[in-house]
Amino acid sequence: MKQRISYIAISVAVIVLDVWTKALVLARIDLHESIPIIPDFFQLVHVRNTGAAFGIGANASSKLIPMLLTLGAIAVFGVVVVYALRSAVTDRLLQTGLHLILGGAIGNLFDRFRFGFVVDFLDVYIGRYHWPAFNVADSAICIGIALLFLDMKKKPEESAADAAVAS
Repeated sequence: MKQRISYIAISVAVIVLDVWTKALVLARIDLHESIPIIPDFFQLVHVRNTGAAFGIGANASSKLIPMLLTLGAIAVFGVVVVYALRSAVTDRLLQTGLHLILGGAIGNLFDRFRFGFVVDFLDVYIGRYHWPAFNVADSAICIGIALLFLDMKKKPEESAADAAVAS
């Protein structure tokens, strides 16, 4: 149980950091304003993403898109919770990845429920070529997915090693 609480703490930390940073952006950066941090590479911005990750579908005129995105995020939340509870608590890489995804999904869901959009503010770019703006929740989700891929890559090696020991 103690280990499970430490993983839940990861999700809670992501949620708190995400909500706090978005509140700062909403309070201190005007919509569409940018604040250069590292010239020609990184700036803080204030954009509102009504679409999916990285703004996919943000320009869709249908009211159905935001509702589907919210329902999809709720479904992901459910799947991640069930998978985390059914997976071994000792599988640290898997559990950490799942709880980063969970915290990120909840952080962005808060925005969708409160505002109907997600606040994005981290803008990485080179010259005039910008990566779509993102936030703490998006970062946690991406890191969590990377950890899941590492976990999947590690598992076949462990299975092969276990089989060799058994024979």
